[in-house]
Amino acid sequence: MDRPRTVSAEEWRAALAALTAREKEHTRAADALAAERRRLPAVRVDKDYVFEGPAGPLGLPDLFDGRRQLIVYSFMWHGAGEYCSGCSMFVDNLGHLAHLRARDTSMVLASRGPLAEILPFRERMGWTIPWVSSLGNDFNDDMDAGDGFALNVFLRDGDEVHRTYFTTARGVERLGSVWTLLDLTPFGRQETWEDSPEGRPRTEPYRWWRLHDEYGEDGGPEA
Repeated sequence: MDRPRTVSAEEWRAALAALTAREKEHTRAADALAAERRRLPAVRVDKDYVFEGPAGPLGLPDLFDGRRQLIVYSFMWHGAGEYCSGCSMFVDNLGHLAHLRARDTSMVLASRGPLAEILPFRERMGWTIPWVSSLGNDFNDDMDAGDGFALNVFLRDGDEVHRTYFTTARGVERLGSVWTLLDLTPFGRQETWEDSPEGRPRTEPYRWWRLHDEYGEDGGPEA
């Protein structure tokens, strides 16, 4: 197995300084993108969606829970036992919602599946994030999630709700710290698509992902 070459501390610090300069350029570019994102126009959401929550039916304004901003992650759902490992990894990486709520922002999961299947899985995973069923309404289709996954952001202005942002695929991936932390390591994500030196460990993308209670003691899949 290949590994990074060993150099003197001076050479390592010089190489790190060069990379840090590039990273700072990347950070400034990301800041500029965030500034553009904050200036995106919004579209009003006029349809009355009815979600099923543990305490009964909820409309989209109810999901704000009294706050101005709302993030809805559409968690891919294909039935009990067919849980999406990527969506699960994303939710595992969410921090305590108190930090979002301190900035007048709520976050909710929504899945096109029956709540009777969703809630036992939520309990199994040990998650406390609110999760509602969008089964029976057009939310997934209207918000570009379909049968897959997506993240949408909404803003409430009185009784009006506006959609302000949408992302999916790797746009969601960059929000999860597992991937960003692995990008800091010499072996990276260890997936075949990455530009890594020859001899580094590699597997096909997505194949190593598991629910967090399905990894073996050594970090690999259970036998």
